[in-house]
Amino acid sequence: MGLLRTTLAIAWKDIRLELRSRDTIVSALVFGLIVVVVFNFGLNRTPGSLEPVAPGLLWVAYAFIGVLAMNRAFAREMEQGGLDGLLAAPVSRDAIFLGKVLSSLIFMLVIEAILLPIFAVMLGLPTLSPVLGVVILLATLGFATVGTFFAGIAVQTRSREILLPVLFFPVVVPVIIAAVEASALALQGGPMEAVWTRWAPLLVVFDALFLVICSWIFGFIFEG
Repeated sequence: MGLLRTTLAIAWKDIRLELRSRDTIVSALVFGLIVVVVFNFGLNRTPGSLEPVAPGLLWVAYAFIGVLAMNRAFAREMEQGGLDGLLAAPVSRDAIFLGKVLSSLIFMLVIEAILLPIFAVMLGLPTLSPVLGVVILLATLGFATVGTFFAGIAVQTRSREILLPVLFFPVVVPVIIAAVEASALALQGGPMEAVWTRWAPLLVVFDALFLVICSWIFGFIFEG
């Protein structure tokens, strides 16, 4: 219960700070809208031509939005000198990491929920699918877990804006592949059995594995 309370407190702190400044949400939303608009007008739209590429476009936008959101996971504390205070607090490193993961997950889900209907309208695709919702949740959790871990490492360097994508994207390739394949089945009405027997289990295993590994390693990196 102590771990849960501390995790929720840290996540709530980040959410309140973001609600006051709105830096992350606004910048990520603007970037996502730009990506959707550019792809919408850059592609030669003909009936049935967008269905094969739509899942890839969706997750390209979400992946880059995730990098923008997670770049701020520890940056605010570092810029304002609060990171040392957070690490000096009598709480476990697991709680700090999980709290940051939770706040990043919430930020990304809010942005994705706003962009999804815009994406559907501009590309003319059905996106109100419970299967797609589950896929987005699982894939976003993987993004938030890996991204928060590498954001904690990158924030201690001078070139964190460059280092985070370099570390992040190679690791989340399985998440992006699974999310694109499962989203394609959900958007195109393909067999859902492949989603539940192949892609969803892959996302669940990835999320569980990296939650444990990243939380454990995070404690060693920021020990003391």
